[in-house]
Amino acid sequence: METPVIEVRDLVAGYGKLQVLQGISISLSDGEIVSLIGPNGSGKSTLIKSIVGLAKVFSGHILYKGVDILGFRTDRLARLGIGYVPQLSNIFLSLSVEENLEMGAYARSDGRSLRNDMEAIYSLFPELKGRRKERAENLSGGERQMLALARALMGRPKVLLLDEPTASLSPKATASIFQCLKRIRDSGTPILLAEQNALKALESSDRCYLLVAGKCIAEGPSEDILGNKDIGRLYLGLRVGA
Repeated sequence: METPVIEVRDLVAGYGKLQVLQGISISLSDGEIVSLIGPNGSGKSTLIKSIVGLAKVFSGHILYKGVDILGFRTDRLARLGIGYVPQLSNIFLSLSVEENLEMGAYARSDGRSLRNDMEAIYSLFPELKGRRKERAENLSGGERQMLALARALMGRPKVLLLDEPTASLSPKATASIFQCLKRIRDSGTPILLAEQNALKALESSDRCYLLVAGKCIAEGPSEDILGNKDIGRLYLGLRVGA
């Protein structure tokens, strides 16, 4: 059986003395987009932050390719291949698009391939190519989020963790971001994302975990979760017929 890229086992985590997650277990394998959905305060972002060392873990295990990484510093996790895009402060507004991409590769020593990777990024995000010399502060919300994703990819991550990638974006920009995520997955980088827009997440991901009050109450193929009328009505705000 293939070893998951990311595996979380019986995780209890939170902040200070507050335990937000109550024994969560999830996994992410190569070739997948896996979404974490649920109401506000359900623990989606805390789970992502726990994996990258930004939340307090009380008990449980976090495995990366079968190796327990619990307690590893965030910079060490990045060097191992775990890319992370936070919801806020994920680009340098005063720098150009191209300078942001260069910053994404700061830890790399293979300068010769940097230019080739940047061109590959522009192929993946054609919206950014024509604005490569423009300051990031002049980009739209959707373009800024694309730049955040592109910047993370410049570090050549083996896996990408995203915290609310479409927060505050318009429906059009949200649709564009999810199309980008599919292209990233298809290019060989699996994705785990916490997402408030449950419907779009289910439509775009391969599998899903539904979190409520720090516990996982449903999991499985996204199409199965989307087709469950009770889940749609009770937790996702979807109007479904009887």
